[in-house]
Amino acid sequence: MHDDFERCLRVVQAKDDRFDGWFFTAVTSTGIYCRPSCPAAGPKRKHMRFYPSAAAAQQAGFRACKRCRPDASPGSPEWNVRADAVARAMRLIADGVVDREGVSGLAARLGYSTRQVERQLLAELGAGPLALARAQRAQTARVLIETTTLPMGDIAFASGFASIRAFNGTVQHVFGLSPTAMRQRAARGHRAANRGELSLRLPLRTPFHPDNLFGHLVVTAVPGVEEWRDGAYRRTMRLPHGQAVVSLRPLPDHVACQLALTDMRDLATAVCRCRRLLDLDADPVAVGDALAVDPLLAPLLAKAPGRRLPRTVDAPEFAVRAVLGQQVSTAAAATLGARLAEALGEPVSDPAGGLTRLFPEPAQVAAVDPEQLAMPRTRRDTVTGLAAALAAGDIDLSPGCDWELARQQLAARPGVGPWTVEIIAMRGLGDPDAFPATDLGVRVAARALGLPSSPAALTSRAAAWRPWRAYAVQYLWATGEHAINRMPA
Repeated sequence: MHDDFERCLRVVQAKDDRFDGWFFTAVTSTGIYCRPSCPAAGPKRKHMRFYPSAAAAQQAGFRACKRCRPDASPGSPEWNVRADAVARAMRLIADGVVDREGVSGLAARLGYSTRQVERQLLAELGAGPLALARAQRAQTARVLIETTTLPMGDIAFASGFASIRAFNGTVQHVFGLSPTAMRQRAARGHRAANRGELSLRLPLRTPFHPDNLFGHLVVTAVPGVEEWRDGAYRRTMRLPHGQAVVSLRPLPDHVACQLALTDMRDLATAVCRCRRLLDLDADPVAVGDALAVDPLLAPLLAKAPGRRLPRTVDAPEFAVRAVLGQQVSTAAAATLGARLAEALGEPVSDPAGGLTRLFPEPAQVAAVDPEQLAMPRTRRDTVTGLAAALAAGDIDLSPGCDWELARQQLAARPGVGPWTVEIIAMRGLGDPDAFPATDLGVRVAARALGLPSSPAALTSRAAAWRPWRAYAVQYLWATGEHAINRMPA
């Protein structure tokens, strides 16, 4: 989009926040870059430049606007829609892979050479993987500088910088302020968080309809791992360097996020996974415009625009839970999950609530005595077999996985049928076009609306909804009376 100057200019002149994260506006006369919706007075067109990423604007010598904070805008929805190598790379970079494994690790996960990855990212985003990771480190550093009392040296290393000098230089270059000046500026009227605890605003694109997003998460929650408390969804998370407890509270224009981390190096990864969980980088206008063309879906979209996909913070965990939930009620599935977590999950300290465990890793589930699983033998074998395949790396459900290959790997497992594959693709992988045509709730809703209810006929009819069939499923599910469709009390 950034290549279309006139279109970008119209968006900036309208200060349209729907395009925040799609591109960035740089102003040569001031040396700053902004969101398209920046409230500052519009610059002359001769001074405007458009970039596809914050990293590209930073590489060109521009610093972030202190007013609109473009580095904190919602991410581009492209990376959640597309399944090509660039989109997979962006999902992995957001999850912190470059900081943990380097560019060579990123390339290995994608199955390309480092040169191929760098060339593709430069061509599309105007910046290579190191520059993109550096921009993310700068954003993490800003959050820690402004919201905690951590010493600057601790912040530097928690943000992923190799040295204090690199940290100071990057913050000064990106934000036009030294770390100390940034903290002093932010401290006026604000109370810094305790060590390891952060309060953040997770931005999103409106409209935002959270009812069956949070309803789904809460009704299917595993006790001890997840809970609804004081108007917020809370859960434990396993992160690369430690544990976390997160609280997510929906508000009209953002989600309030409280994070308790055992290791601050996990901040960027934790925020990325929370955003994925709630589908906060979606483009609800694009989804609505496409689905509303269908006259049978149009009234549903008009009634509740902005529904999101309930996803997950851990795809292998969700895959195991999806199999646990085969052919049983949501309550029974939650009970089975709670038993697994109690027996195998790592303990977690949660002074603020009732969270006690991490959900066990696939290797732990694979090693459990099948007789301890209170379910039919066939499904017990499916659970332990799937967990073993996940633990061995025979099934890749990582943020940068190939969605179609993952489907094939899942379908090859005994006991994993089309419904399970598509539910995992939808919620575990975040594929916006996943479509569980055999789901009973989808078929009942389709019949009530006058749509075909047989899986084959419904799949054929739903071809017009591509690439947003998973969102159509959310609207179909929402026509039912199940508790997943309501905001928890």
